[in-house]
Amino acid sequence: MDWSELVEVIRTHERFVITSHIRPDADALGSELGLGRALQKLGKQVRIVNASPTPARLQFLDPDKTILVLGQGIQDAEALDTEVHLIVDTSAWVQLGDVARIFRKTEAKKYVIDHHVSSDDMGACEFKDVTAEATGTLIFDLVEALGVQVDKEIGEPLFCAIATDTGWFRFPSTRRKTMEVIGSLIDARIAPYQYYSLLYEQFTLGRMKLAGRALERMKLECNGELSHTFVRFDDYAETGAEPADTEDLVNECLRVKGTTCALIAIEQPNRQVKVSFRSRPGVNVAAVAEQFLGGGHRQAAGAILSGPLEKAHKVTLKALMDAIGQSGAETTA
Repeated sequence: MDWSELVEVIRTHERFVITSHIRPDADALGSELGLGRALQKLGKQVRIVNASPTPARLQFLDPDKTILVLGQGIQDAEALDTEVHLIVDTSAWVQLGDVARIFRKTEAKKYVIDHHVSSDDMGACEFKDVTAEATGTLIFDLVEALGVQVDKEIGEPLFCAIATDTGWFRFPSTRRKTMEVIGSLIDARIAPYQYYSLLYEQFTLGRMKLAGRALERMKLECNGELSHTFVRFDDYAETGAEPADTEDLVNECLRVKGTTCALIAIEQPNRQVKVSFRSRPGVNVAAVAEQFLGGGHRQAAGAILSGPLEKAHKVTLKALMDAIGQSGAETTA
């Protein structure tokens, strides 16, 4: 990646707004915080503005609560008061939520830093590498290009960004470069065992009960290749869980022996349905998600559909089954 244009923009401007996608995960938050802290070390004025609040389980990344929520900690006029607006970990309008309104009308310079395959024309200069395992890796490279030392303050969120988006280095996206970056972060006094505990060993009883309910509903299709389940909105109150507790539940479906693909349909408070797709190499679930105006990676993608839950589950399940059938036909050929 040639960062020279963005490096020059950063060096010659003072006021920055950084944004990521709705329902931010660790890669989104870690990328925002890592970049924001690096810019602050250069003496820049930085505000991180999201459409969704930081999930409670990831609040440890931002203990001082510096990330603002549009309409709550910051209003439109304040968010528009910037010279450069940086979008990280998404290049899709639908993923920006209310911040899309700001990004469409801002007069600031616009830049996108992302690793997802799916992309909209956002009228911004893109720094995109779809082979990167996480946006956090791209931010690490940018910080180095800026000549800023990656210390523990910057390294902590970047480590969590990379570790989570690689499934703790289990996913096929993990490569030699991944481990070289992680080695550098360890040199910056990042202790992996501490963050594993913070990320994966802090579940509530409600979350465990919700997972149990989703697993109980699990079914197999395509001769055991496809595992799928769903979560109703009422499940949260009945189990004591929260909407954020569905994070990574889809990956549980891939634990079944013989599965190559997984799907979970999750009913939202507004009765729309969030559908998450996962696959092993061979089936491109990003292409499936794009059929429903979603997107993501070849092995991890998602989409938001109108309800009811049963209908959304049915149509996305059929699309994924078709993709599995097509993949099998191509392999046979």
